[in-house]
Amino acid sequence: MSNVAPNDPAAARGTSRRTQSDIYRAGISGERPAVPIDAAALQSAAQAALTPEAYAYVAGGAGAEVTMAANRAAFDRWQVWPRPLRDVSSRDLSVEFLGRTRPTPLLLAPLGVMELAHPEADLAVARAAASAGVPYTVSNQASFPLERIAQSAPGAPRLFQLYWSASDELNASLLARAEASGCEAIVVTLDTHLLGWRTRDLDLAYLPFTRGMGIAQYTSDPVFQKLVRQRASAPFGDSPAVRVTPKTIAAGVSIARRGAALTGSRSLRGNLRSPLPRAAVETFLDVFSTPTLTWDDLAKAREWTSLPIILKGIVHPDDAERAADAGADGVWISNHGGRQIDRSVPTLDVLPEISERIGGRMPVIFDSGVRGGADAAIALALGADLVALGRPYAYGLGIAGERGVREVIRNVLAELDITLGLAGLTSVADLDRDALRAV
Repeated sequence: MSNVAPNDPAAARGTSRRTQSDIYRAGISGERPAVPIDAAALQSAAQAALTPEAYAYVAGGAGAEVTMAANRAAFDRWQVWPRPLRDVSSRDLSVEFLGRTRPTPLLLAPLGVMELAHPEADLAVARAAASAGVPYTVSNQASFPLERIAQSAPGAPRLFQLYWSASDELNASLLARAEASGCEAIVVTLDTHLLGWRTRDLDLAYLPFTRGMGIAQYTSDPVFQKLVRQRASAPFGDSPAVRVTPKTIAAGVSIARRGAALTGSRSLRGNLRSPLPRAAVETFLDVFSTPTLTWDDLAKAREWTSLPIILKGIVHPDDAERAADAGADGVWISNHGGRQIDRSVPTLDVLPEISERIGGRMPVIFDSGVRGGADAAIALALGADLVALGRPYAYGLGIAGERGVREVIRNVLAELDITLGLAGLTSVADLDRDALRAV
């Protein structure tokens, strides 16, 4: 909620002036922002707030994390030209996307297992995004079912991310639920057909899904529930034995607590006795994603939903062009924030060529390495139609819940607004290569 006084002229001078006025006015009373505004300080505060396992999962990348560093370094190869003596008293951040005018070019990228950061997880994120009019891409690995996420922010713009599972029946069911719950588009994530070599998680021997976390979209799905019952009724094979320790027991309790959707019971004791919660984890690990997915398979999605389909995880310009030729409704340039391939091509380096090849034919969404509004401005100037924010909002969630996410979104948009104006521009549509200097 804004702290701007009703007659404060800053309220009419754009999101940057309004944000500054909010912060400085509150500071008179000794109140400071709930989350640090500097990107590095934000990450450090999140590290202090989260468990080591949660922080490693959110902040970590693949291998030696060279891709993560390269994503950031790519922004350092561009500078924004300051252009004074232009009337920039009124600035317009709005863009067209999926047939609607959006107040800003910002999206929230799908982030899974947000219960690691905060108990309200996706519910808090959805409410924060709704308050800013920013579309939220609900993760396939969310901590709450998408129907409950929709209820937490009625009427808010949402997309649904699909990890293409090994079960087509499950894929079809998830897309039908997304459409029924009011999602505007399906975002098919293509680059997780094999799980990346995530060294921080491996060092801690920690994968949240093995604790029953981040699988709420599955356990709430009737097709997945059927698969679980089939698995639970079959004789268990020679699965590797797990040594019983206090942590083993804690993992079992974690799985049981999330088993109510399968057992119909709120009783922890009853869920511990039921084979279904454990079978759900094993079933998920079996069906999650598939390395057999090809371009030909994507045509099935058209049979499963009437919603627009956006392909996420595109980095090579040839793949972007093929997506356009195949009739995709959007391309999302992403290397998964450096979480999948170490030494991957940084996304910003390929954005201009992809934009030149397919720009105007479909929306081009960009992520990986974005930490603030100036980064967003550079990506927009290089050809992105929209920019997706990832880790920073997870850090805000871990520090201060819904308010933390809301402030992170606010801060990114305020810096984008300031950058636009100081570059002598009054509209996001005016951002192009002329606004930048290559280093």
